[in-house]
Amino acid sequence: MTKVLVAGTFDLLHPGHIYFLNQAKKYGRRLIIVVARDKTVLKVKKCLPVNGENVRLANLKKLKIADRVILGNRGDKLRVIEENRPDTICLGYDQKAFTRGLRNGLKNRKLKIKIIRLKSFRPKLYKSSLLRNKKKRVQIGRAKSQKEQH
Repeated sequence: MTKVLVAGTFDLLHPGHIYFLNQAKKYGRRLIIVVARDKTVLKVKKCLPVNGENVRLANLKKLKIADRVILGNRGDKLRVIEENRPDTICLGYDQKAFTRGLRNGLKNRKLKIKIIRLKSFRPKLYKSSLLRNKKKRVQIGRAKSQKEQH
């Protein structure tokens, strides 16, 4: 049974995420989603996700797209790959964290895993950073409006 693994933050789930997950699922019979830990997101993106890791984990499980949804490893980022032994890893079109050196890291652990970079789905509309910024602007606008009313 072929296994596909994807990893990411998956904050503010949107149609781009759904498209990515469904596209990845086509490469195998089982899909494993690895959700980035909050501390990892902070380190990589220099800000915490809007939703904590347990909320993001639960939201992905509710989709019922994946066979398994798990939290990433706090230390060794490749350990989760080693433990789950996927046949394929699908990367997002803009995914950069932990992708440089991935092939060598897998090779050093004697893991033969196919790596596929997937296509985007309307990236100018559905991208978490854009949605997060839009949400912040709306919140700031509401706060200003409420302040002006008082």
